[in-house]
Amino acid sequence: MWGIDANEIQADWAAQRIKNLSLFRAVWEALKPDWWKRRQGKGKQVTSLIEEFQYPKYGPGMMWERCRDLVEAQGTKVVMNTRATKVVHENGKVVAVEAVSDDGAATRYPATDVISSMPFSGLLRAMEPAAGDAALHAANDITYRDFLTVALVVPEEVGFPDNWIYVHDPDVELGRIQNFGSWSPYLVKEGRTCLGLEYFVFEGDELWNAPDGELIELGKRELQKLGLVDPSRVESGYVVRQPKAYPTYDETYSDNVEVLKKWIADNVPDVHPVGRNGMHKYNNQDHSMYTAMLTVENIVDNAGHDIWSVNVEAEYHEQTASEEKSTTGRDAPIIPRSVDPARRLADHRDDDGLDEATA
Repeated sequence: MWGIDANEIQADWAAQRIKNLSLFRAVWEALKPDWWKRRQGKGKQVTSLIEEFQYPKYGPGMMWERCRDLVEAQGTKVVMNTRATKVVHENGKVVAVEAVSDDGAATRYPATDVISSMPFSGLLRAMEPAAGDAALHAANDITYRDFLTVALVVPEEVGFPDNWIYVHDPDVELGRIQNFGSWSPYLVKEGRTCLGLEYFVFEGDELWNAPDGELIELGKRELQKLGLVDPSRVESGYVVRQPKAYPTYDETYSDNVEVLKKWIADNVPDVHPVGRNGMHKYNNQDHSMYTAMLTVENIVDNAGHDIWSVNVEAEYHEQTASEEKSTTGRDAPIIPRSVDPARRLADHRDDDGLDEATA
């Protein structure tokens, strides 16, 4: 996932991720009878081994569609397919966001506060007037891990009952396979399912730049190599690329984030970074959303929440957050910079998600 060999990942991070999750515990959780699970109750389950949870009928996008409807019903305009290009500030206050739509039309939106989920580095580079040299250096020094999915449509009967499968076979490139029909039957056509083959990449590397057709053929070969699906059963395929899916933690990321936080606080405190990319904080989706909710309370009610303290759940993989020092979010390994210098291929470009700002 992180683009480095396992022997380059520090042992204390690996130990944290599997704390109290021994081989015996994992086997017992898989084999214990249903009556024991009911007696045990959900509260005592190992987080990583929970078997049931709720999922939206048409996927998580339903939440944002509902949010949009509620916002518009209260008379607020929601603008889609528009890229925020500048965050304009004067005398210590944000005054506007400049944005360009898909048809090239530019618009200036007056603002008293800006909530931003764009990559933290992109937010600093969008400042007008420009941020100081130290802040821009820190912004350019932050790195990410990118992601692509090869989605293959197959007959329902050749799928598998699980929601996803993690793949640890070194003979294939893919790291995880989603079965979207198992998430919800409403996500696929009747009699079909869609297998999402997930590849963890760096934007600009060989896999990222490969043509869609080559990636689809690669996915077919890897399904066959794993013994999951005969390539002849694949009916169609699609490729979805997601840049900056994971904020990377390296030896300098924490210092860089602190520099960016301080520049925002000192120069334009009415700009509020939130979420995983916005804060360069490897949180789960629920905690990422929570930072935005608390930010709204800070703006409307002057609540004084410290959104940077929003961290992992009370227990994650049997690890209690209070046992460790406060971190910048969900635990992730510190990546040695020497092992993957190529990951900076895309980190100094201007088009790094600036459409994700919300004014």
